[in-house]
Amino acid sequence: MLSTTDAIVICLQPHSDKAHTLHAYTRTGGRVNYNVYGIGKKNTSGKYSPLSIVQLTTDERSVRTAQLSFVPQTLITDPYKRTIALFISEVLHNVLRHPMEDEPMFDFLTKTIQSLDATPEPQNFHLLFLVQFAAKLGFAIPEEQSPVNDHRLPTTRKDRQEALRYLCSYFEEHVETWQTPRSLDVLMEVFD
Repeated sequence: MLSTTDAIVICLQPHSDKAHTLHAYTRTGGRVNYNVYGIGKKNTSGKYSPLSIVQLTTDERSVRTAQLSFVPQTLITDPYKRTIALFISEVLHNVLRHPMEDEPMFDFLTKTIQSLDATPEPQNFHLLFLVQFAAKLGFAIPEEQSPVNDHRLPTTRKDRQEALRYLCSYFEEHVETWQTPRSLDVLMEVFD
């Protein structure tokens, strides 16, 4: 039986010569993994880029069709935003593990992606995302302990690096499946 749902692409990984595994966060089912067949490298750049928003038609295990709903263009063209997008997608991959409907989380992530695409100066975006994401997950960082908020943002690379280390440690304490994102080192060096 076919079903259709909106989904946020977390990542696409090769599975075999003929198939890829799409890790997605869906509006109707939370975190879901699907098989995708017949993809050449050229076809993955937009539709299955991390944080693309797509409408998927699927059977139980495979994607039948995928239509783009929103492709954050600057996440493809801007190297800073692309690095942030890869970091966020790794965080989502590590944290959102359950196939459980959570429309408020889906809406939060959709707004986050649209905000990142529209933000002209993204140097603190990933830090604010982690603070807001922790609150959405139910383990908000106490205001007095948080290294960032809407009124207090790091202004130097060193301050951003310290804030990011703190936030990653905070997630490690609260999320059993946490793994340090591979993009962390790159992210820490990107912004001056």
